Amino acid sequence: MTIIGIDLGTTNTAASIFRDGKAELIPNRYGEFLTPSVVLVDETNRLIVGKHAKARLKTHSQHIASVFKRSMGSDTQFSLGERRFTPIELSALVIKVIKDDAEAFLNENISEAIISVPAYFNDNQRQATKIAAEMTGLKVNRLINEPTAAAIAYGLHEKPEDTQFMVLDLGGGTFDVSIMEYFDGILEVHASAGDNFLGGEDFLEAFVDMYLKETETPKTDLSIEKIKSLYSKCQQGLHTLSVKNSVTISDLWEDDKNIVEISRDQFALETASLLDRMRSPMERSLLDANLSANDLDQVILVGGATRMPAISSLVAKLFHKMPLRNLDPDLVVAMGTGIQAGLMSKDKALDDIVLTDVCPYTLGTAIVNNSISAARQGLLFAPIIERNSVVPISKSDEFYTVRDDQEALDFKIYQGESRLVKNNVFLGNLTVNVPKNKAGQEIVDVRFSYDMNGLLEVDATILSTGEKHNKVIDNSGQSLSAEEISASQKKLAEIKIHPRDDEINKHLLFRAESLYESSLGETRADISNTISQFENILQRQNHQEIKNAQKEFSDYLDHFKNDKPL
Repeated sequence: MTIIGIDLGTTNTAASIFRDGKAELIPNRYGEFLTPSVVLVDETNRLIVGKHAKARLKTHSQHIASVFKRSMGSDTQFSLGERRFTPIELSALVIKVIKDDAEAFLNENISEAIISVPAYFNDNQRQATKIAAEMTGLKVNRLINEPTAAAIAYGLHEKPEDTQFMVLDLGGGTFDVSIMEYFDGILEVHASAGDNFLGGEDFLEAFVDMYLKETETPKTDLSIEKIKSLYSKCQQGLHTLSVKNSVTISDLWEDDKNIVEISRDQFALETASLLDRMRSPMERSLLDANLSANDLDQVILVGGATRMPAISSLVAKLFHKMPLRNLDPDLVVAMGTGIQAGLMSKDKALDDIVLTDVCPYTLGTAIVNNSISAARQGLLFAPIIERNSVVPISKSDEFYTVRDDQEALDFKIYQGESRLVKNNVFLGNLTVNVPKNKAGQEIVDVRFSYDMNGLLEVDATILSTGEKHNKVIDNSGQSLSAEEISASQKKLAEIKIHPRDDEINKHLLFRAESLYESSLGETRADISNTISQFENILQRQNHQEIKNAQKEFSDYLDHFKNDKPL
């Protein structure tokens, strides 16, 4: 039985496996470890997922979906041409490509996986992730929080001494904070917090806005091609700022005469509000864990966006120590999921480790609001399991009838932190019939039991009669029915998806055509001739000849820096 680990990211997705005593990253069809979480419907009405889809992100935006992880667990729909997809379906398409590439690399069928999710994902979002994987035929052995996977990858569970640390995970679209402790073979999460709408994409947008502001250029005045060039150059600029104190943005397109220099200090000032948003979850997690910054032995940075110097600077100021970022921040979570897969497989090279986790949100029920503002405010929230309680956990509380001759109590179950239930996430309900009696005389004991897989069990006992009621809420009151899942599976199965080799060829030709458009003279003629040679080989349909030609064509294109003539 082979179990793979998958880090399903907002911007990129990666996978790994544990074998020969270590976590091994699984390359995709391009021989790369990161597969962009982007889905495209091309001119032939076929679906393309990953690198080639991302390459056309700014030029075919009406046919492309990206950053859909932020909408997981919601009713949002994405339009790709004439087709409409849910975030679950789009995520399933990404997972399917990862699964196919893993099977090709390992030369075996894969049916089980460990999948990482942001620690601050609510139960609806976790369930949506699980359903997406199951649509591809994968059994999800466990959903593991991204900071926990990163901690495992760093080998903190192997340290002999007690270690208390914080993991900061800033990915493309989400920000997670987890405080953990290792002791006696147990990796325990003390507190989690985060922001599901803060990530590297927001910092990129800020960089783009800085350029447009400096050049006094309205974004609406730019063509699709120019917008593509702008984002590409700004992305490169962000990377440059990670190693240099300033970067110059110029020659974005043929008639561009602007030269804009952006320094680290300017960018830090421009993104001050984003950095402030990062502080809040860090401070809240310390408060929930009843710790001070000085109590932490280490702060670990995870996620590609943490390469920005402003992040290291923020951590150093808050915790008076430099953060740790020894492993590739883009791949560390995927590596951790692979190690967890090895633990699930009982690999002999791994010592057993006990992972404990916390409930990231408070769970409770709605109660009557006796305030004079009740009509405007709605029902109040009565917490039963507080956020950051170690799971598995079971807690109970008692609830009373509020009217004479009341015949039933309807327990509406919510997740969140607001005093008003209308601002929290509805998970489900359990209705309990009670004997008629005076107000306050009938009492129902309600017990919530919550486990590491997000399964919430609600037990209600009528104290006067001893009658018991039970309901299991498997992550989400909004989860899809068996019929809805089946319909989505059928829909995805009927969609024509580019074969692995066809997609590689299409991407190579797209790169070459882009080079041709940006070249002149002899270079342009040479590119045109090379494209024709490659197309002639494709027409002959000789598999081995095409394989060899792919390598030669790719090497030829790599001689051009950033897909532009040298």
